Amino acid sequence: MKEELDVLGMLDLMTLPGFCVRQGRIAACNAAAQALLFAPGMEITQLLQTGQREYAAFSGGCLYLTVSCCGVSHAASLRRYGDADVFILEEDADCAELKSMALAARELRDPLSSVMTTADRLFPITAKDASPEVREQVARMNRGLYQMLRVISNMSDAARFTAARQNLETVEINGFFEELFRNAQPLVAHTGLTVLYEPLSPRVFCLADKEKLERAVMNILSNALKFTPPGGTIQAKLTRSGDLLSLSVRDNGCGIPEHIRGNVHNRYLRQPGLEDGRFGIGLGMVLIRSAAAAHGGTVLIDHPEGTGTRITMTLAIRQDTSGNLRSNTLHIDYAGERDHGLIELSQSLPSHLYDASNAN
Repeated sequence: MKEELDVLGMLDLMTLPGFCVRQGRIAACNAAAQALLFAPGMEITQLLQTGQREYAAFSGGCLYLTVSCCGVSHAASLRRYGDADVFILEEDADCAELKSMALAARELRDPLSSVMTTADRLFPITAKDASPEVREQVARMNRGLYQMLRVISNMSDAARFTAARQNLETVEINGFFEELFRNAQPLVAHTGLTVLYEPLSPRVFCLADKEKLERAVMNILSNALKFTPPGGTIQAKLTRSGDLLSLSVRDNGCGIPEHIRGNVHNRYLRQPGLEDGRFGIGLGMVLIRSAAAAHGGTVLIDHPEGTGTRITMTLAIRQDTSGNLRSNTLHIDYAGERDHGLIELSQSLPSHLYDASNAN
């Protein structure tokens, strides 16, 4: 009884919409969820837009999926407390914040682009015949510009990635992931870590938005790098169950502390007393979650065997283009044709990789 009261009390204290599920039905909703027309007695399987199988197999951790009520979709995170599954939904205010960030990023992108273009021309001249100390400072400055480009790109693209529009094409998905990890390995090696990728043996062709998937995978890898000490190993594995693919990336680092495990899916939730610069402001997770949802999948964060962190992104194998929106606009590389790995992993890579002679 006490545990039940604790869960209900937790829901009532939340400002975000939330409800708990017991025995396959909603047992209780807070006022914010009721305002969205969720109600006790609803069957959860009828509400799940993505994640039917993932929810059936859920045993712990934090699972991101999508629920739908009265024709309106909501991103949701799920955690289990005893026999109660607590779903926390996002609100329209989150989308408004993302759009505001995108507008701010648009204002920042032009001056940053101008500075980086100038730096591309200036750094080689400055570094030529320069002392090792000068070359190091130039590399540090260049790395800082790459880090700024990553943050601004995340700010501008988070809202775009949550939109329904996609650029789908038929992709041999196993080879696509294999190439991403193969290209990342030489960079990761400079941090003292090893990346291992275990592919599927057969080839799998499906519709995919390559940009969304690449950004998602690189953000997952970036997170793993930040929490794994030198000498550690990051293991990636692609598996298939019917028409569902699962890409899991596991590190053997310190893991996410217990007191913030339930908040990693929540945008912009940062408690000053618990602040850790490795977590950023959560936009990377928005890209990961949005990419999974766009491909009919989910994201699960758990801690198998109590060590390290595992992020598992599922993708539905789809081959029918009907009902999918395509963009006819010319695709522009968000990185300005710069190395995507150097940008996405810039928070963890050593500065010497950004030496003017080899950073572009």
